[in-house]
Order: sequence, then C-alpha cells, then structure tokens
Amino acid sequence: MIDRPAALRFAHPLPYGAIVHDGGVQFVVFSRSATAMRVLLYHRTGDAEPAEMIDFDPDLNRWGDIWSMFVPGVGPGQLYHFQADGPHEPHKGHRFDPQARLIDPYAKALAGRFLPNDAGIVRPPKCVVVDDEFDWQGDRHLRRPLSESIIYEMHVRGFTRAKSSEVKHPGTYRGVIEKIPYLQSLGVTAVELMPVHEFPILDCTGRKPERPNYWGYDPIAFFSPHRGYAVGKKPGAQVREFKEMVRALHHAGIEVILDVVFNHTAEGNERGPTFSFKGLENRVYYMLDGGGGSYRNYSGCGNTLNGNHPIVREMIFHCLRYWVHNYHVDGFRFDLASILSRDRQGELRPNPPVVEAISEDPLLADTKIIAEAWDAAGAYQVGSFADLRWSEWNGRYRDDLRRFWRGDPHMIGPLATRLAGSSDLYQPGGRRPYHSINFITSHDGFPLNDLVTYNEKHNEQNGEENRDGENNNFSHNYGVEGPTRRKDVEETRSRQIKNMLASLLLSQGVPMILAGDECRRTQRGNNNAYCQDNAVSWFNWRLVEKHRDIRRFVEALIALRKVEPTVRRSNFLEGRPIRPGGLPDASWYDPAAKPVDWNADQRSLTCLLGAAPQDDMLQPPNHHVLMMFHAGAEPQRFTMPPLARGLPWRLFINTAAESPGDIYPDLDGPAPPPDDAIQLESRSLVCYIARDKV
Repeated sequence: MIDRPAALRFAHPLPYGAIVHDGGVQFVVFSRSATAMRVLLYHRTGDAEPAEMIDFDPDLNRWGDIWSMFVPGVGPGQLYHFQADGPHEPHKGHRFDPQARLIDPYAKALAGRFLPNDAGIVRPPKCVVVDDEFDWQGDRHLRRPLSESIIYEMHVRGFTRAKSSEVKHPGTYRGVIEKIPYLQSLGVTAVELMPVHEFPILDCTGRKPERPNYWGYDPIAFFSPHRGYAVGKKPGAQVREFKEMVRALHHAGIEVILDVVFNHTAEGNERGPTFSFKGLENRVYYMLDGGGGSYRNYSGCGNTLNGNHPIVREMIFHCLRYWVHNYHVDGFRFDLASILSRDRQGELRPNPPVVEAISEDPLLADTKIIAEAWDAAGAYQVGSFADLRWSEWNGRYRDDLRRFWRGDPHMIGPLATRLAGSSDLYQPGGRRPYHSINFITSHDGFPLNDLVTYNEKHNEQNGEENRDGENNNFSHNYGVEGPTRRKDVEETRSRQIKNMLASLLLSQGVPMILAGDECRRTQRGNNNAYCQDNAVSWFNWRLVEKHRDIRRFVEALIALRKVEPTVRRSNFLEGRPIRPGGLPDASWYDPAAKPVDWNADQRSLTCLLGAAPQDDMLQPPNHHVLMMFHAGAEPQRFTMPPLARGLPWRLFINTAAESPGDIYPDLDGPAPPPDDAIQLESRSLVCYIARDKV
C-alpha cells in the first residue's frame, strides 16, 4: 500500500467521473446507499489487483449522496475502478459487494478486457483518466437540415474488417477514414454508426463468449468510445482516434450520428454479474420488480435502465452533451426509445421527463434526434413519439414498401401514403415529412439482397436452432431459395433491389440506406447477425465492382435527390396547385390515367409530383416528377396522365432496362412514346423528369 499525503481532499463535488486538475485527479461518484467508497488505482491493464486502494473519508469526502476526493500525483492515463460497501439485500434491491471492482458510470475510456474471474471476483476493464484536449482544427458541427439528409447506417468494424477492404487499419475508426472517398462517391450526407459506446469483448469471466458480441448493443460505459475499434493500444487511444474520424468525416461534408443504447446494460438480470451500476446504486439505475429482487425487462436483454429517475436522467443528458461537445457528433438514434417513455413503474407516459429533457436541452439544439419508437415489451409509438424535436425510424414505411413490391394485395394506398411522407402518422401532431426516417432495411433483419433472395430466415449459424430473429420479413426468393445461376431469377432480384432503392430515394421524408445495399451485400439469409463477427456481416468490397450497376444506380438517385426539392419537401403534399395554372403538388392515377380506386386490388400506381417552388429565382427551375410503380408479375400498360402531357419529359429511371439504360444521371433519357402509352415490364418502376416551365 502506498501512503498518500494529506493533500487528499474534497475540492469539487461535480462534475462526475475522473476530472483532471493541476497536480492530480478529482474522483466523483454517486451512491446514496453505500456505507464506504474506495478508488482502486492500477499500473497496467492486465493487473488483477490494484497497486493502491484509497478510501473516501465519509466525513470529508462525501457531500449528500456524492462521494468526491482529489488524489494528487496522478493524471491522464491513470487506470482505476471504484469499490463500494453497502447492504447486500437483493430482495430489497441492494446488491453491494465489497469485493466488486466497479466501472465508473462516467468513465471516459476503458482499457483492457474482463480478466479471469478468480474467487468469484469480476474484474472488468479498467477505467482510464482522460484529458479531453484535442486539436479540432476549427471543426464544427455541419448543421445540415434534416430534410436534406441521406443517412448511411454502418458498423465501424464490419465496414472495413474484410481483407477485400484493402485498408491499412481494417475494422477501426482509422479504417473508416480510409474509406471516406467511397462514402463521398455515393453522396451520402451522414453515417449512422451502430453502437460505439463501450461493450464487452470477452464475457465477465474473461472467456470468449459462445456468441460474440458483434453489434455492440450491450453497453457497459456510455461515455467511452469502444476500445476494440482503435488501432493504438495505449489506454485512451480510442478517444483520439474517434475524434480524428469525426474530424475527417466532417471535412468531407459527412455528419456523424450515433446509435445509443440507453435502455439496458451488460450487467443483465438478477443472475448477471455486478461490475458497475448494480454495485453503486442498483435501486436507482434499474427498474426493479418483485420488491426489488428482480429486474423489469422491457429491453429483452435482462434489465431496463431506469431512464426517468432524476439521477439516471441527468446521466443520460450529461452523456449526450459530452458526445456533442467533446466529440462533435451531429446526432443520435435512440435504440428502443419507447423505454424512455416508461415511468419508474414501467408505465408509458405522455411527455416523459427524460424525453422532454433531451428535446429542450440547449446544447443539443443543433443535433438530430431520432427515435426507434418501440421496445421489446410491446410498446409501438411510431408517429406519436414525443414532440417536434424528434424524428423516428418509420417501421411502417419499411413494412408497406416491402409488401407492395412483394406483390401483396391492397397495397397501393399504403404505398402512396408512405411515398408522400406518411402524413397519417406525422401530420396530426403538427410534424413534417422529415420526421419520418424512411428505410427498407437496417442492421436488424435482412439486407436488401437477402430480402429478394430468401423466403425464410436462415440463422442456424447463430447457434439458437434458428429460433432467433424475426419470422415475418415480407421477403420473397422469386423461385429459388438462396443464390442461383438462373438468369431470370437474378434479373428479377436485381430489378426488385432497384425498385426499392428508387422508391426509398424518391419518397418524401429522410432516406436511410443500410451499408452494402448499394452493392448487394449478403448475410447468407441470416436476419439476426448480432453475433456474426465474420464474413456473414462484414462488407465485402469485391461486390462494389461486381454490382457496379446498382452502385451507379444509387449514386445517380442520391445526386438527383440532393438537388431536387420536389422529392424532399418540408411540408406535406396537399393535392392542390402550387400556383395558379400550375400542376398540383401531387396527383395519383391508375395505369389508365384515371382517378385511383383505393379499394381496388391493384398492384400499379402512377404518381405525378408538381415541381416544388423555387427558393432562389436565380437558380434553374425545379423539376416535375412522374413515377409509375408496377408490382405485378405480368407487364402493364400505363397511360400518361392528361395533366402531364405536353411537358418536356425525359426518362430518368427504368428498372427493367439493363445498365446503363436503367438510369440517366444527366436527365437526358428518351422522351415518352408519342402516343403517351408506356409499357412497364413485370415488377418495375419508371420515372420521368421534366423541367418546370416557370
């Protein structure tokens, strides 16, 4: 034991965590029920035992429920844990363990892994004292309007881990930097990163788990970037490398949105280990049941974070502020966000405190706030989550577009509603089309290639006898289950991929593309690849060249969307002329150019969008957009609507045509047939563009 001088003192009760001051570090932690508190200091990440244990003096180092002590002679890079004494009364919700080594809830970085569990003592990764200084080189948030965003969901490791990526640092933050030119070539405006908060690499006994944690939806430290994605091995290297990645992405004009998991932690249920929140104040940090002896499980992961307790609520928005201010991130997607709508008894409440705090927090005012508006216990709030600050993953968009293109009956009405921005969901609450984050695929489920390749999920490799994963995928294999050399099947699959990508990028709202869908990335039929840290999940860069026709198709669609306000309006379509004598903002027709019978069992629809008004009269006029959707298995003749005749139409998209005739990036495709009759092949989409005559 090393003697410390009398300079140990209570100096600053807040902020929480390990704060560097001149000559030392202030360690600050919350615990209401602890009877004693210690900070454990380590020399190396692999040390099983601390080099020094320093007790907090309850008379000098405690202020209310905050334990705070200044330790001189330590600084950035110092490794530490907390350790707390207190009642061990699980039936009352207390799970203090005087031997447990505890991760600081406000730790800014972790180092090492779980060490072997000896004598029942869990030895989690060490916390690292971090100096937040960094040369941002003038970087600031890009502040791109949400309505102009095109989001690309990706996994930091999986994006470059495969050998085919040919990067110097595969599977890392720096690997992402090396692939920025690719992201720029696609034209996406934001990357939405799957969880980068710290999560376990080994299990709590120090062993490799049976099913590796690949996705990262199992947090252990909300303020810490994941160390597994860093190149450097020095404790805290991930902090600098994450900042370098954000800075480089911003320099390329790409925003960074984080997928955050404020709904549960890796400590699990009553049978799970104690290595952080449980050992500091279990009754505050988690929603408990059975008098406190068990955990409410709205997350499907064993426990539920008690997000509407004032202490936890404070931690959440301190964390969001930290990532915005210290890491310059541009927004957040909240995993299972409906859990944040549950009060401390688990009941869904309108205007819950933590959701309101996030909405109103002044430091978050320029950020994008996106909810996954459901949870694992049946809550489904798509269209009704929170207020105007929140946009939402639109799960109904995903399902309706999948079902229409699969050829399900009675889907033209849902198709039109989703293309037009889902006014049924968002308009009643005063929201806008851009509150709908439109997607057809995400990390959770089939990638787009597999959506048109498999009728059923094939998750056997997960080791759960194919019981895991969603059973209702609205997918279709078009005659063969899995890969095939049949040319007719492959042509249909490619066409359907283009149909769905075109629908997505021409819809009102904000499109989100799953990484690899632009080049037919496959998970071999696995629709729940949470544990597949291998070629099943990794981006295969050889596909970029193999399916360059689809990549070109996506690039052209994104380029058109970025310059064409007609397909990304800020207000809902009303079906009325934008100006006297002009076209309506939207009108709908059946294939014969007659008014649509929305109750008919049809699989074809025409949509005519009148050009959006010009914001700047010095710019060229915007375009009218004519789209024809046909999900039937046989060809269909369409007639040009009367309102559209006489305009200078040029073909933009024909998904039934072979590349390069499937899309005309310069809007110089052929004019419509002279008789205004347009033949659509089975399962195809045609889009014409015409400059407004203003």
